[in-house]
Amino acid sequence: MRDPKADYGIDAPTVVRNLVVGGVIVGIAGALLYVIMVPAWPIAGTILSVAALVSAVCLLFTGGLMVWSSKYGKLRQRERLIDFLGLAGSEKVIDVGCGRGLLLIGVARRLRGGRAFGVDLWQSIDQSGNSPEATMANAKAERLADRVDIRTADMRALPFPDGSMDCAISSIAIHNVPGEDGRAKAIREIARVLKAGGRLAIQDIRATDEYVKTLRDLGWKDVEESGLNFMIFPPVRIVLGRKPERVRRSD
Repeated sequence: MRDPKADYGIDAPTVVRNLVVGGVIVGIAGALLYVIMVPAWPIAGTILSVAALVSAVCLLFTGGLMVWSSKYGKLRQRERLIDFLGLAGSEKVIDVGCGRGLLLIGVARRLRGGRAFGVDLWQSIDQSGNSPEATMANAKAERLADRVDIRTADMRALPFPDGSMDCAISSIAIHNVPGEDGRAKAIREIARVLKAGGRLAIQDIRATDEYVKTLRDLGWKDVEESGLNFMIFPPVRIVLGRKPERVRRSD
């Protein structure tokens, strides 16, 4: 279990804020429509006010689901995703788009002689309070800072040599890269830094079919894509793969 002092933030905080604010505004509008219109136009007033109130509930419920996902759902899903890597404890693992360190620190907990490397550009629009300082604070709170190494870098140009990582993991990050070509470049970079036989586990809310295609274009045969998983909201798909012993060059 995570240390209660660790704080992994809220994903897409601007979206959550807009959903909650929108829900409150629409709810107030629905109540006003009911008070003002129903006495004069009973049918039309009732229909409009009920529609507004239902919309408000949907907006608030969606915002609540996103908060639940950030605070609870992704914590449960973390362990399942890391399980797919089959870690022995001595690996070097890269978390691409590590954010405030949820997966990075979860991986570090399973390592004894290895090391977990996190890469991010620290954009707060993607995660509230996203910064290298917040990530290291979480690693220290969970007493795992000595197993963690974080870098500020673009996932399309990873600052690691070819074949330097045993495993790679990523959660709801790669879709933020603009353009299909940009996301393909990120996948090729992940493939580049993995050793032959290295394992990959990615979960994302969209573009997972692109990841599968790019890996197969690189010559990866052992690639799987899951159905929708609703432990996180919006729901995710999981892409798993293993780099073959001989692959095409990623460039």
